[in-house]
Amino acid sequence: MKIALYGKAFGSDYDELMRDVVDILSDNDVDIVIYKPFWNDIKHCLDDSICFNLFDGSLTADDHVDMLFSFGGDGTILDSVPLIKDTEIPVLGINTGNLGFLSSVSTQETRDAVRNIIEGNYEIERRSMIKIKDDENLFDGINYALNEVSVLRENNGSLIIVHVYIDDKLLNTYWADGIILATPTGSTAYSMSVGGPIMTPNTDSFLITPIAAHNLSVRPVVIPDKSKIKIKVEGRCEKFALGLDSRNKLIDKSMLIEAEKTDFYLNMVKVMSKDFFGTIRSKLLWGNDVRN
Repeated sequence: MKIALYGKAFGSDYDELMRDVVDILSDNDVDIVIYKPFWNDIKHCLDDSICFNLFDGSLTADDHVDMLFSFGGDGTILDSVPLIKDTEIPVLGINTGNLGFLSSVSTQETRDAVRNIIEGNYEIERRSMIKIKDDENLFDGINYALNEVSVLRENNGSLIIVHVYIDDKLLNTYWADGIILATPTGSTAYSMSVGGPIMTPNTDSFLITPIAAHNLSVRPVVIPDKSKIKIKVEGRCEKFALGLDSRNKLIDKSMLIEAEKTDFYLNMVKVMSKDFFGTIRSKLLWGNDVRN
């Protein structure tokens, strides 16, 4: 078995956890590869006797990596997408960040989770992604997102006008700060923060959520994920912001955005009977007695 370790810098509070994870892998003859910038952050807490290799770019099928451990929050998992690309390498999210819808394994659960993975006691949950047509290579070949495609006004000036077409049929013209095209995974991210509904990860749908729409009757719309989506932006400003998860570019308003589902998935690792409903109950504090 070969496992890649990826993450963002975190405090010394996690040194023992990091050392234990690497020790468990090494003791079970797991081949370890570590993302080089991450290794620079954690090398002080690793035993000199541990054998591993480094990688400093995207992983390919030729690397023969069986799984990637992501140490951080949900944003760290989003940042791992350009490393994995279309290889569908499974990802285990270990939450050393904040909310953690995707990185749902807590630090207290990590050691047992790693042992379960070595023993083969885990499941794979496929997460659909969304891509845009990017003939100009604005996003350096990573023209897809796990959470959402966002279309936003450039600054705090006037609203933008966004025409949205589904399979070449006009859905609506939005006067708003922007819109979000969210996957089921992204329904608990930016879209949820502006009033969009939550979708279960296996829902075969996309979600179109307006941001601060001028017309208060405008509501989020759920569409089949086999749909082809086109977006045309108008407004006083010559540019608007186009986002793929946490990656953003300023785009000329003459550009037509075309979006659809990718033909590959991000595979999330589920261990220790974790389930989506339990995660959202915990993270959103559902069922808590608000009178206390």
